[in-house]
Amino acid sequence: MSSNHLLRDHAPIPTLAWSAIDDEARERLTPLLAARKFVDWDGGEGGWRRSAVDLGRTTVLDTLPTNITNTDARVRQRRVQPLVEVRVPFTVSRHEIGDIQRGASDPEFDDLARAARQAAEIENSSVFHGWNDAGIVGLTEVSPYEPLTLGQDCKQYPGIVARAVNVLRGNGIDGPYTLALSVEGYTRIVETTEHGGYPLFEHLEHILDGKILRVPGVTGAVVVSERGGDFVLDVGEDLSVGYSHHDAEAVHLYIEESFTFRVLEPDAAIALT
Repeated sequence: MSSNHLLRDHAPIPTLAWSAIDDEARERLTPLLAARKFVDWDGGEGGWRRSAVDLGRTTVLDTLPTNITNTDARVRQRRVQPLVEVRVPFTVSRHEIGDIQRGASDPEFDDLARAARQAAEIENSSVFHGWNDAGIVGLTEVSPYEPLTLGQDCKQYPGIVARAVNVLRGNGIDGPYTLALSVEGYTRIVETTEHGGYPLFEHLEHILDGKILRVPGVTGAVVVSERGGDFVLDVGEDLSVGYSHHDAEAVHLYIEESFTFRVLEPDAAIALT
């Protein structure tokens, strides 16, 4: 997690403390970035300097430069999809940094945990529900199917999920399939089924021939194909920790990422409300 523009060398944070911060960020982010478990991940080239994704398509331009006349030229403009930069600030106590240097093995990084959760929610929500101002269309926005009503009665979930799988399979979309659930929906399964929800989980996983994901930042639920090639998360700079400034009490840091998302096959997902 390092890059010149992150200004990490300017932070009053020793190497040992930086390692602890990076480890904590990685541990917090990994289980939260649920969309990455079924989309294709494309790091491309350029890292932070990567600005857009080439869509391989063009738009016909009807005009030429104003002083050009009497020509048979035909003009097309290449189409690209720009990446969006996301930065979520957080602070680390300078006292805590000192304790890490003294050997503390249980650093307090509560604000880092909050920032990691927010960054993950932004990425997940963009994948599932889109982000209009960032030019991102989510998979639920382009799915051609009428959404199925999941409801709150967990006993009905297997039948509804089976219907969703049948819709995808009937349209030539192979599995395995993933059931991506909101935090509330996932919790509902756990709380309303005996033995921690495992019998229902196992039943649903058998229907899906895939997995069930708890996805912070998602509303409702979605059944998606895991076959690959349907959704692409294009990343310039992957989630990294950078330095902003510091004062006598705290060091002000941030989690940063640049990305965009593309749906290549709209038929590969169906929403459950």
